[in-house]
Amino acid sequence: MFNKKKGAGIRQAKLATLIAHDVRITGDLQFTDGLRLDGQVKGNVSGEPGSQTLLVLSDRGSIEGNVHGHDVVINGRIVGDVIADHFVELQVNAHVTGNIYYQQLRMDCGASVDGKLTRRDGAQAPTPLTSMADAGRD
Repeated sequence: MFNKKKGAGIRQAKLATLIAHDVRITGDLQFTDGLRLDGQVKGNVSGEPGSQTLLVLSDRGSIEGNVHGHDVVINGRIVGDVIADHFVELQVNAHVTGNIYYQQLRMDCGASVDGKLTRRDGAQAPTPLTSMADAGRD
């Protein structure tokens, strides 16, 4: 009755790295494979360019900076833009203050976004991340 698109949803299932709830990082963070973030990061968080990375931000985690990854699951707080090459899932406790760029989006009831939701064409080149400090310069 309803067609399900092939390739929908998260492609990467391996979470190779955990940043615990009591960890605070100041500075940019780049990861490969999968990252579960329960702690706080003040800086940009990005997956290895060209890789099918997975970022999972738990309800205890927060990021003050831009986020770029292949698949991104958010259940915590982000102040900054989110750029997903493939899939974004906003779970019930997700709070994003910034724009979200995605190919596929799932948003649960209770999630909030204070910014624009923009669907990206699959052929578009990824938008480069700028640091929060550079955002106010022009």
